[in-house]
Amino acid sequence: MAEQLAGLADDRALLGRTSTAERVSDILRSRIAEGYFPPGTRLSEDSIGGALGVSRNTLRESFRLLTHERLLVHELNRGVFVRVLTVDDVEDIYRTRSLVECAVVRGLGEPPYPVDGLAEAVADGRRAAREGDWKGVGTANIHFHRELVALAGSERTDELMRSVFAELRLAFHVVDDPRSLHEPYIARNAEILEALEAGERETAERLLAVYLENSLKRVVEVYQRRVGDDG
Repeated sequence: MAEQLAGLADDRALLGRTSTAERVSDILRSRIAEGYFPPGTRLSEDSIGGALGVSRNTLRESFRLLTHERLLVHELNRGVFVRVLTVDDVEDIYRTRSLVECAVVRGLGEPPYPVDGLAEAVADGRRAAREGDWKGVGTANIHFHRELVALAGSERTDELMRSVFAELRLAFHVVDDPRSLHEPYIARNAEILEALEAGERETAERLLAVYLENSLKRVVEVYQRRVGDDG
């Protein structure tokens, strides 16, 4: 915990003079997504508030916001914890992904499509794989799918999926073999990118639908071994 708190202290500058619960939430959300606070971690109000230099009321409001996003859970008489997802949670996340991501691709309209962000994410994933950074590959994968959703040009959709992808990272952080989980999707992301670059929207949607179906099976298989179906 000391290392995590030292990292939070470095984030103080991000708060500026107008410290708000939303800004604190942004910092904590990013730290949770990065794995600084793994699922099941108890978050200390005093330690985190001290590291960020914010009041207890501000921190509690941030905790409330992140609880609403299903990233934290408040346990009576025990405190606030980073949420541990159940298998049902993971399946619901993928249902949402399929509904939204496939609809985004289906509604793209006429090519060419602005795929620079997707190409950057594919390149980042390949670079991380060459370096053996498999958590980095997972981050690049999330980046790819956020860029895919962003093609819809909808702030509301972006906000919805930001929370969905943050929840998905909670599942990734309990996987003990990130390479086997993430490596296959480097090539699959590249295939989707190539289809969109060629203006083949229907092909991209088909590839994406199969991708998400296979990914769900793989994630549930690995995740269930780690936390069971009653986490």
